Amino acid sequence: MKSAPATWVVITIAIVGLAVCQSPNLAYPQQPEAAKVNWAIYFSPRGGSTEAIVTALKGARTIILVQAYSFTSAPIAKALVDAHKRGVKVEVILDKSQRTEKYSSADFLAHAGIPARIDAAHAIAHNKIMVIDAETVITGSFNFTKAAEERNAENLLVIHDRTLAARYEANWQVHKAHSEPYAGKGQQ
Repeated sequence: MKSAPATWVVITIAIVGLAVCQSPNLAYPQQPEAAKVNWAIYFSPRGGSTEAIVTALKGARTIILVQAYSFTSAPIAKALVDAHKRGVKVEVILDKSQRTEKYSSADFLAHAGIPARIDAAHAIAHNKIMVIDAETVITGSFNFTKAAEERNAENLLVIHDRTLAARYEANWQVHKAHSEPYAGKGQQ
């Protein structure tokens, strides 16, 4: 009989403990809204990645920095040129393979007056990133190509976070420093 009250105490503690653990506000305090990172993720094929990139580029106000391994997407190239025409500073670093690609957007961008550079310092310059207005990072396995949108299994993250954007921009500047200007085919 002496163990009965102890049993009830244990049961009561267990019930209260379960209630606390099942309440997300008590067990895992939520971050304040300002501390949350705003992000979206897209998967291909046909997951809306190209549309998400074009939408982000349309919203750019001051600067767009791009690093791309493969870049043949006409809608993305057009959105970059449109941003450039709106007065947004656009700069692009591409893998050396873009010098010889038959359908590369490198020439389209260079001929539109967008500074393009070739990163030949690496076996493959495999980055696929955009930094928009020092606050938005677009990254993932998604190449800026039609195939990435329509046929490949790819992922794309759009992240709104100034701290992360600053890290990506710093890395972009490192690659710019060792990249060569690209004037376009027949313009070298």
